Amino acid sequence: MNKLERLLRPKSVAVFGGKQAATVVAQSIKIGFAGEIWPVHPTKDEVAGRKAYRSVAELPGSPDAAWVGVNRHLTIEVVRALAERNAGGVVCFAAGFLEAKADDADGERLQAELVAAAGKMPIIGPNCYGLINYADGALLWPDQHGGIRLAEGGRGVGIITQSSSIAISMTMQKRGLPIAFLMTAGNQAQTGLSEIVLGLIEDTRVTALGLHIEGFDSVAGFERLAARARELRKPIIAMKAGRSEQARLATISHTASLAGSDAASGAFLKRLGVARVDSLPTFIETLKLLHVTGPLSGYRLSSMSYSGGEASIMADTAEDRLVRFPGLTDEHRARVRSTLGPLVAVANPLDYNTFTWNNEPALTTTFTAMVSGGFDLNMAVLDFQRPDRCSNAGPYWTIVRAFEAALKTNKANGAIVTSLHENMPEDYAAELMTRGITPLFGVPEALDAAQAAAFIGSAWREPEAQPVNTASSGTRAVGRTTLDEAEAKARLIEAGLPVPRGLRVGSAAQAVNSSQALGLPVALKALGVSHKSEVGAVRLNLRDVESINSAARDLLPLASELYVERMVRDGIAELIVGFTRDPIFGAVMTLGSGGVLVELLRDTATLMLPATHSDIEAALRGLKLYPLLEGYRGRPKADVTAAIEAIAGIAAFVQQNAKIEELDINPLIVCAEGKGAWIADALLVYGENKNV
Repeated sequence: MNKLERLLRPKSVAVFGGKQAATVVAQSIKIGFAGEIWPVHPTKDEVAGRKAYRSVAELPGSPDAAWVGVNRHLTIEVVRALAERNAGGVVCFAAGFLEAKADDADGERLQAELVAAAGKMPIIGPNCYGLINYADGALLWPDQHGGIRLAEGGRGVGIITQSSSIAISMTMQKRGLPIAFLMTAGNQAQTGLSEIVLGLIEDTRVTALGLHIEGFDSVAGFERLAARARELRKPIIAMKAGRSEQARLATISHTASLAGSDAASGAFLKRLGVARVDSLPTFIETLKLLHVTGPLSGYRLSSMSYSGGEASIMADTAEDRLVRFPGLTDEHRARVRSTLGPLVAVANPLDYNTFTWNNEPALTTTFTAMVSGGFDLNMAVLDFQRPDRCSNAGPYWTIVRAFEAALKTNKANGAIVTSLHENMPEDYAAELMTRGITPLFGVPEALDAAQAAAFIGSAWREPEAQPVNTASSGTRAVGRTTLDEAEAKARLIEAGLPVPRGLRVGSAAQAVNSSQALGLPVALKALGVSHKSEVGAVRLNLRDVESINSAARDLLPLASELYVERMVRDGIAELIVGFTRDPIFGAVMTLGSGGVLVELLRDTATLMLPATHSDIEAALRGLKLYPLLEGYRGRPKADVTAAIEAIAGIAAFVQQNAKIEELDINPLIVCAEGKGAWIADALLVYGENKNV
């Protein structure tokens, strides 16, 4: 049995505390909980009409679940008594534990005492509201909520968040999303977010899962969760807080300014096949689509509307998204045209006009022809009239029935999309779901939901990623040492990586002699200077003795030593390849457009390690720069194979050196086909790692 089984699906509930506890009891009765409810209060004889007990010892049995809403010190005592009574699990409502560490020195100690008191008994929180099981009518929740109990045999989604306020807001949605379970995680003192979700995912009444994440409890736990989600074919989406977090302070590399913890979190979710969404409306709409259709097979959409205005909005909104409205083949266009009047322009998105407005057979014929194109999701744009002010809803349900018939004939996925959120009553949305049609509120949210569902489908078709290499996670660097470029490149050469020949020099004369030994043209750089281009500490493409001598005299006031290096020729494009050490995920790689504009362009991708050659190639293909590597507008093609090999080699070097805190290769110059990819500049930072 799952260790959370009794807590998540209880037959008996004990409730401790005052006002909030009384609310838990009252709300449990209101939702129709069929099990035992045992309030515990030191002086009251009953709470919300139920007999009250004085202590854990007086309870008539061992409760499957308990909601504890007393002060933090008493919470520890109650939890200890419940553990000794073999209770199934506890929700800890009280605050003032680890989340108060900055303001209260006792918070960390008390949280440790709470976990020790619980022993093997599961605890959720502290500092959280609890859970609502809408499938069984089991409620451990100290407030009102807007959800409804699932019908017998009904199914819904699971929502887990670290924010109780966000959880309440989600129950108040009027968008028709059926919820089977809603849970808050709080401090995750003992039971982490991934463990909670693993406890829910096995329930056959749960169709999909939505996570609102403030922090990851366990990399390995989320990897186990993602693997199980694949096995059960239950998709997961996540809204991760922290996207606006400022870049790390006091960094010296371009990479560190680009690769904050949010970028790493996004890369981790992507690696797991968990779709990331950026707003609560999109969160709700995506869960609805996944509840009805599951992951999509691809990104190809169709759209049908009775106005060119909506058709244009759909087409415009798809710009800069991965989902698309592909053009129709000649045969498909002819098939659709044969069902419409002569004045209708056949395209995708389709404006089918109002000639057949209330003609259900004609609409069915048109929709069936359009849907027959094998699209991954078919959308019909439809804003319903207000039922409180308008009397004739007939034409709108005629469209719904025709669309439903077309979907069934073609065995296709479909959604009704409103252009304005409020233009579909909640009961209409529920009715559409019974017909197997997803009600989607808002065009941007609809397309983002489709994109998320298509991403999951695509991810599930790929092999599972290897576990993230977290060998150096949970550490912080002390005594950071930054190597100069000469020493950094010496270590990269020793690792067998492609670095141009170079030498350290201390005078203009040495620079001239070394340049002639290396072979002209050369680059000359001041050693020990970060961001050389920005302070004029580099000279490139020096072709003769005079220019080398002059450049050396200009640079020597900036540094006591210089580095002379043979110039890389036939460069097609410049990449940045960087690594930072994340406290959760270990080494994280950033790939992107390199050069002096790297932070301005921010054309980057973030990858976890280990990264396969396929991972690296996919990341490169996702860059705006990539067409340049393919030979943009007749230019020579770049040696992409060499670039991938070089990047994979650099990643292996970082994995083998756990003391590397930052490595910033900018640029990696990718030359023409057959001429390789070369590390033209490198900044390497080591640190002595200590556990945090």
